Amino acid sequence: MKKNIDIYLFLTVILLVLFGLIMIYSSSYIWADYKFNDAFKYVKQQGLFIIIGTVLMYLISKINYKIYEKKALPIFIICIILLILVLIPGIGKIRNGSRSWFGIGAFGVQPSEFAKLSLIMLTSKYLAKSNKFIKNLTKGVFPILGVLFLIFGLIMLQPDFGTGMIIVVSIIAMLFVAGVNMKFFMGLGAIGVIGIVVLILIAPYRMDRITSFLDPWSDPLGTGFQIIQSLYAIGPGGLLGMGFLNSRQKHFYLPEPQTDFIFSIISEEFGILGIIIVASFFIFILYRGIKIALSCQDAFGKYLAFGMTFQILIQTVMNLMVVVGLIPVTGEVLLCN
Repeated sequence: MKKNIDIYLFLTVILLVLFGLIMIYSSSYIWADYKFNDAFKYVKQQGLFIIIGTVLMYLISKINYKIYEKKALPIFIICIILLILVLIPGIGKIRNGSRSWFGIGAFGVQPSEFAKLSLIMLTSKYLAKSNKFIKNLTKGVFPILGVLFLIFGLIMLQPDFGTGMIIVVSIIAMLFVAGVNMKFFMGLGAIGVIGIVVLILIAPYRMDRITSFLDPWSDPLGTGFQIIQSLYAIGPGGLLGMGFLNSRQKHFYLPEPQTDFIFSIISEEFGILGIIIVASFFIFILYRGIKIALSCQDAFGKYLAFGMTFQILIQTVMNLMVVVGLIPVTGEVLLCN
């Protein structure tokens, strides 16, 4: 099989990665110098990840994607095992209140990230093989929903609501593309609302996040602190921003400026113009991803490309909505991390 690289998609990803690395320096050098006596601490760390990621990207590009269809179930089972192992004290590491990491020191791996991809592979294989049943809820939809909620349940045990929601919405988007009846989505939406209410009731801290989302100034030094500081960064940006390296909020005001809330720093330093440019890159990735999906000659390839593209888009949109205060903070590190 002849392999073609989408050069436009490749260059867009490279530009985003390089811009992300630059902004990691801008947003973190003050904190890194204070805490580690090394202003380039996070840049060097991310640079290592970029090198590893680039090598892996090259190697994976040489693999025929048909192999993922054949091995989708074993890969998925391995990810389930990893999601169970990470919950065991002494094996899984707790970071930011969530036992979702394997790793030593500053280096870590989240099995949920592999689970995202494995579920897309398995769903793509299922939809490709069961397309004639997909309009039948019992035979076509419920089996994949059962697998979806298994993954969601394991991730919620960590707990990591943000990652869980990204996975759920990604798979629902794939079912929509597959042609599932719209009435199903309305029923699923009602069930989802009930489920979210239950999750809030069993974990009071989630209600605190809802309250801070509705009125962050009701607890400005507690649950509302992050979003208030994020808005203080976004607001002064104006049209062209305050200039590169000139953010005020990264001076120990905005928590996690180099990860969860890096978009706030981008907005503060580059203004609306910077936001439009970054958003345009992601829109272009969406466009190329859909184009690649439509050009695939087999159903598995189509669903796989759609699923991966949707997941990138959903993750990005959720992050942007969090930092501008449109949805509650979920704790998920989404953009430029």
